[in-house]
Amino acid sequence: MDLSERQALLEEIAAQVRVCPRCRLCQTRTLAVPGEGPAGARVMFIGEGPGAAEDRQGRPFVGPAGQLLNQLLLQAGLRRPEVFITNVVKCRPPENREPHPDEIAACREYLDGQIATLQPRIICLLGRPATQTLLDPTLSMTRAHGRLFERDGLAFMPLYHPAAALHNPSMKAPLEHDFESLRQLLESRK
Repeated sequence: MDLSERQALLEEIAAQVRVCPRCRLCQTRTLAVPGEGPAGARVMFIGEGPGAAEDRQGRPFVGPAGQLLNQLLLQAGLRRPEVFITNVVKCRPPENREPHPDEIAACREYLDGQIATLQPRIICLLGRPATQTLLDPTLSMTRAHGRLFERDGLAFMPLYHPAAALHNPSMKAPLEHDFESLRQLLESRK
């Protein structure tokens, strides 16, 4: 599949997400947040779900956690325009609560479609909900973060979520270490 075909598929998925009625989250959203990035992205980031700023703009990671993510990307030798960023659920859960299992299941086809279309070299899972959804529902972030997991021909790297460092400043050093591990992994896979 060439880049233009991949781009068309990603746009088709995004169009479906924007009008999706599959779960109760559609009833309270302002805008769905399908994700964004180039069809040729070699690195994909998957968070939990949109927050208030994302719900207003229809774009992922544009609030405070997104600003920190942009800085961390630079530390990892990446720029935001060259990575694909999305979430496990595409609509904001009320009060920023964790997505419920049925909401995750309703969005899973979209996420799986994005992964299959992009075929990224590395999928970075930001936080526990993304890690447990895509790797193992019992996996602890304390044990998993910064490590590489191979599953079904894909490479996954759980990373602490940038919001963790915003809520707890002591998490900033482990988060920066995670992105340094990502930088080293990317350099080893050039």
